[in-house]
Amino acid sequence: MKTMSARKKLLYLWGPVFLWSVVIFTFSSHPTGTASQFYWNDFLLKKTAHVLEYMFLTILLYRALSVTCSKGQALKHSVILAILYAATDEIHQGFTPGREPTLRDVGFDTIGTLIAAYTIWNILPLLPERPRNWLKKLGIA
Repeated sequence: MKTMSARKKLLYLWGPVFLWSVVIFTFSSHPTGTASQFYWNDFLLKKTAHVLEYMFLTILLYRALSVTCSKGQALKHSVILAILYAATDEIHQGFTPGREPTLRDVGFDTIGTLIAAYTIWNILPLLPERPRNWLKKLGIA
């Protein structure tokens, strides 16, 4: 494998983290309309989105951090950073018209983060060699 320059390596590792953070920020910048009725399907869709977007953020953070520290430290820092980002994103929503920050949303974000951490630590090592090697090429396993 060719060696990358420091700048390209930084962009390769942290570019996806930055871009995904922008996606999350953009989603939370859109005002939501007020509904007179509570719709369960809307609630489930939004909370599932919270879980999935923070699962993905945690995986990207782990991918970037695991290059510079041990896998255990990378995972711990990934979880902490993702949860901190979730909290700051909720604060940001407090300044968005029609939105309000809630601890419940941080809880759903944390669930996504913990699912990703559990998967990285406990499930990826159990995968057969071929998919594990493919994930290693992506910098995840």
